[in-house]
Amino acid sequence: MKIDIAHIAKLSRLHIEPEKMDKFEKDMAAIVDMVDRLPDVEDELTLDAEHPMKLREDVAVEHKFRREEMLANAPVVQSGCLVVPKTVE
Repeated sequence: MKIDIAHIAKLSRLHIEPEKMDKFEKDMAAIVDMVDRLPDVEDELTLDAEHPMKLREDVAVEHKFRREEMLANAPVVQSGCLVVPKTVE
């Protein structure tokens, strides 16, 4: 399978040295091959009444990042908001 690492790098805004492209392509092909070989899960998963799941309590973390820090990685910012391509006519 041919994987276009240059295209993936462009979409993810990563810079990959040209001499490392072959290595990344081989690594990505190995990962995809491994996932293809994973067995399918055919059994329906059921809940066990004897051992109910214990969910953790959600704790909101406030003010972990400043707005300027989050927007620093955005490709286009206008008036403090992300500018995204129009998706609906």
